[in-house]
Amino acid sequence: MTLNNKKLLSLYGLKWNPFQPDVPTEALHKRPELDSFIWRIENLVMDGGIATVMGDPGQGKSVALRLIDEQLKGLREVCVARIDRPQSGLSDFYREIGEHFGIELRASNRYGGFKALRKKWRSHIESTLLRPVLLIDECQDMPTVALSELRLLMADEFDSKRILTVVLAGDMRLAERFKAADLLPLARRVRVKLTLAPLTDEELKKMLDHSLTAAGNRQIMTPGIIDALVAHSGGSPSTLMNTCDELLARAVATEQAQIDEKLFFDVYQPPKPRSTKPRGAK
Repeated sequence: MTLNNKKLLSLYGLKWNPFQPDVPTEALHKRPELDSFIWRIENLVMDGGIATVMGDPGQGKSVALRLIDEQLKGLREVCVARIDRPQSGLSDFYREIGEHFGIELRASNRYGGFKALRKKWRSHIESTLLRPVLLIDECQDMPTVALSELRLLMADEFDSKRILTVVLAGDMRLAERFKAADLLPLARRVRVKLTLAPLTDEELKKMLDHSLTAAGNRQIMTPGIIDALVAHSGGSPSTLMNTCDELLARAVATEQAQIDEKLFFDVYQPPKPRSTKPRGAK
């Protein structure tokens, strides 16, 4: 549910809905393991190569990519592009990469596009130190032929140099796909890995506290409701935020001053079973 920011501000002093995916980047909570991972990617970019972010659905892969994107864009010598349709065929995959890097690629001349991309990347690296980076989410749905093409695109001088950095994000099906013979050459070239596990209760509380503080009102929730929400989330950041968003929508609709345990049970307590006795029966 989309909530009006003016109403959120007037009712609760919130600058934005802290539970929606489109919060400002500075409002995103950085998991402890992300700092080290992003630092390793910054170093990887200078030499090129492959990094992976994997985890079950709802564990924060897309958030990790947003934070990586923001960090890399702050580096002067890095050009970051995002692939929005990883499930596309090879021709569309090349066409999308070409649009990002200013090269018109045609399905009828894919080899020409392959050469043009590599030539542009190589010349930029040599003359301006520009380092191209591709960020690709939902890679578990990416065709094998497109994933394999990434390995060929980045390799230069008989695979002794890398002219492209790729960050692949996907659920654990991607790890299974990497075991297939067709993708083993790509999997063996992964230099930086991050597997996102379910968060502990304490980590979920820190994430919620960070989100509320960044939005402008960490007192909108009682300590009791925070404990209930964390227990309800089962270690999943996505489940926690979705549940909070639903409670916030109900609180706004009823103009409650605070989100508390009563509201939680009003929303999530199962309805009492109806009596099966006929009307008037004793």
